[in-house]
Amino acid sequence: MEDRAILRERASNIWGSFARKFEPMSQSARLEPMPSFELDRIGGLADAKDEIQTYACAATDPDVYQRWGTHPPSGVLLIGQRGVGKQLLARSLASLTNTSFLCVAIPKLVLEVIHRSGKVGELIAAWSSTLAEMPPLTVLFNELEFLQTEEIGTRRLDLPVGPVMDFLLDMVDRAIAAEHVLVLGSTSHPDTLRRAFTQPGRLERVVEVSPAYPGDIVLALQIHAADAEKLAGRPLFQEIDWPIVVAGVAIRPTPGEWVHILHSVLRRKARCEAAGEPVTPVTSGDFRDEVDRFQKASSRLVTPSGTYV
Repeated sequence: MEDRAILRERASNIWGSFARKFEPMSQSARLEPMPSFELDRIGGLADAKDEIQTYACAATDPDVYQRWGTHPPSGVLLIGQRGVGKQLLARSLASLTNTSFLCVAIPKLVLEVIHRSGKVGELIAAWSSTLAEMPPLTVLFNELEFLQTEEIGTRRLDLPVGPVMDFLLDMVDRAIAAEHVLVLGSTSHPDTLRRAFTQPGRLERVVEVSPAYPGDIVLALQIHAADAEKLAGRPLFQEIDWPIVVAGVAIRPTPGEWVHILHSVLRRKARCEAAGEPVTPVTSGDFRDEVDRFQKASSRLVTPSGTYV
């Protein structure tokens, strides 16, 4: 059995044992034992990618910081609206460093801990011991501004913020204290995120994840269009004028929403074929029609969002 396979199995076993004992963690956290997701799978975001590669040196070449008279950041906070690729950047960090990837959905964790009332002390102690036993790991505390995330609906003022903050800061601190763990946080609401998370020794390096229009969106669409054609085993698109398709949109979709639009176009083509209707390869006009549908639907929603998949 190869070393990577051994590490993968060890990570799965250790995490599985912990998650079975603590339902809030099993419901809110997902472990990818050995992710394979390269940075070039993310369209654009050059500055954010550079930050991820810099932080990766903490695991791949830690002495390089000392040679430049500095040290790696204790943790990194990714800020940016939903659907811009924050979680993908964290996954790519795990791939770059050959570590397991643990994504903790903070809003879900907070609700699970509150609803199941208790065992917080036991959970925190077990969290520390589990991190100590795990192979090298990258942890993402996803959506740290738990009061405003869509997972729990509108802004929640009924949650016990003080005890929740104590719990979350303890989790972050213990992850940072584990030498073989890389720690990231993310939020789509940086303006209201409590500053305790970004104090020195915590998520002290703040990285903005903001796609450039239209260039980064075009790159993302081209990557996913190529993926679709690879899966289909044939050409699916005519010569698409991607910059024209992306530019001039009144309600700017996120990269994740643009990818959703691309798949919506392909699904519509699939439905037409299934109905026996004549079908042509995807055109720029097909995209413009789908963008119109997206904008009409989004105008009916208070907080449209997408997932960069």
